Amino acid sequence: MARISFESDYDNGCLPEILRRLSESNDEKASGYGFDPYTVRARERIRKACDMEEAEVYFLVGGTQTNATAIDSLLEGCEGVLSADTGHINVHEAGAVEAFGHKVLVLPGDKGGKISASQIDQYMRRFLDDETYPHMVQPSMVYITLPTELGALYSRKELEDIYAVCRRHGLRLYVDGARLGYALTADGNDIDLPFLARHCDAFYIGGTKVGALLGEALVYTRNMRPPRHIFTIIKRHGALLAKGRVLSLQFDVLFTDKLYFRLSRHAIDMAKALREVFIKHRLPLRFDSPTNQQFVILTPRQKELLLQDVAFEVWEQLADGRLVCRFVTSWATTKADIAAIDEALGRILQ
Repeated sequence: MARISFESDYDNGCLPEILRRLSESNDEKASGYGFDPYTVRARERIRKACDMEEAEVYFLVGGTQTNATAIDSLLEGCEGVLSADTGHINVHEAGAVEAFGHKVLVLPGDKGGKISASQIDQYMRRFLDDETYPHMVQPSMVYITLPTELGALYSRKELEDIYAVCRRHGLRLYVDGARLGYALTADGNDIDLPFLARHCDAFYIGGTKVGALLGEALVYTRNMRPPRHIFTIIKRHGALLAKGRVLSLQFDVLFTDKLYFRLSRHAIDMAKALREVFIKHRLPLRFDSPTNQQFVILTPRQKELLLQDVAFEVWEQLADGRLVCRFVTSWATTKADIAAIDEALGRILQ
């Protein structure tokens, strides 16, 4: 049996529709740096999807660059950003936010990696009650991911409450949407794109992990205008692509006929099927994730045997020596992939 992969949602190239459009447009001449017709059209499609004509949309090369750029663009040098301890900017971005002078101020996340409005409020009250706070890094932004790094969803009520407490304390709210499509199409989700746009200051729509070859769409909502020199700020962060139409063309495709949401839902359906395989084989799940990331607990021996047929990541080691392993579905996951891991587990666990 050929080795299959549940290692990530970006281990394939890109959607065939995107590859075809890139090829068809290859001989066209287009201005660089986002001054092209594809960028104009993609921006309009995203504004329409957000039901927010005032939104400002920019196309950047990758997730870490987008987070570092967005956060730096909305903060002054002495300001920091609140994040869950499992937040991507705190763990897996090599200190990019700190490299541009903004401390990540950590809050303990719950089992699903979420933080709450009450935590933010308590943090700010304690901060302001300290007479020496002018000597400290000033908390000025809240960062959340949707879905979280552990596959959890924020509800409408939770997002409303978080945004309300942010506004009460003068904090910007920034939402990392690297896997946003998988949140918006998950079972039990009650947030849509227009609601998200109305309840944060900036967010990004992930392309890299949701069918694009590369690229993310950074959206400044009508609640927070981008800084005057945003183009220069993007370039300073190494996030500006000279051949900008390579990015925007992909989002033009993704936001035509709701393709972004249809392919995201496919990944959710495959994740549900994968979850049923784990349940069938009586393997315990570490987190209750309704999104495209599934976390299963394996013994070291089970892990070694399964890796012979299936690619996946070890997420953490439990106190008893067992391993939490992450399996990720995507737009490219097939029913044959699900059948193959089912067969592999059957052999290993018999």
